[in-house]
Amino acid sequence: MPLSPFQKRYLRGLAHNLDPIVLLGQKGVTPNLLTELGVALDHHELVKIKLSGGDREERASQLEAINAATGSEVVQTIGHTATLWRRNEKEQRLPLPK
Repeated sequence: MPLSPFQKRYLRGLAHNLDPIVLLGQKGVTPNLLTELGVALDHHELVKIKLSGGDREERASQLEAINAATGSEVVQTIGHTATLWRRNEKEQRLPLPK
């Protein structure tokens, strides 16, 4: 179920003070990066990542590949930083407004 605009606004507020947990390097999206990001999403549910890449199209394709592989949803992107959210079904950490 996709996030509503109200839920995205709520999550953006929570993510404001977060620092990027995962940094994409020159190699881009690798299996090891996806594994680490999956662990971070399971533990935190809401994470910031720092994207590499020179132009918007490259960053957008990186983000699309990450979302497809991890099942996460983009909450916000600002420049080279993106905020991702994925619900941990076993142990929910962040309550979402309806």
